[in-house]
Amino acid sequence: PNIVLEYRKRLENADIMFLIGSCHNLRLNAILENWIDWVLHPKWFFTYRSLIPESKFFKNYGFPVPGAMKGKLGIVSITYGGPMITYFNFSLFDNIPYRRIKKSVFQLGGLKTKYIRFYSVLPTMKKKEFEQHMKKVKKLAKSL
Repeated sequence: PNIVLEYRKRLENADIMFLIGSCHNLRLNAILENWIDWVLHPKWFFTYRSLIPESKFFKNYGFPVPGAMKGKLGIVSITYGGPMITYFNFSLFDNIPYRRIKKSVFQLGGLKTKYIRFYSVLPTMKKKEFEQHMKKVKKLAKSL
């Protein structure tokens, strides 16, 4: 669709891609997941190169080759809907959405990755904790 091509054109002209979304049950929201599936799609974002192109048995086994976003910066910010300890328990399996996006999406496209977590549970957050998060946001913004 044209909207996908427009997003891609904007990303080609940008130095940084910044994705922000909420996380529930160790999944990003459906809109962001769908956007990733549509926009960061082969052959524009990456392609696969076969290890043994001549082999009929191994032609589908290979490695990713970055595409249009190679070398650019990808920033992910995810708001978690529960205490971080519940997400930490699953970290051994790389199931935290940030790690999953970094390993299974951003690395395919050759993006450098930064992560910033704005907040975990906003309604119960104390002002001091909020200010600590905002310091991280300011530090990241200044570094760009």
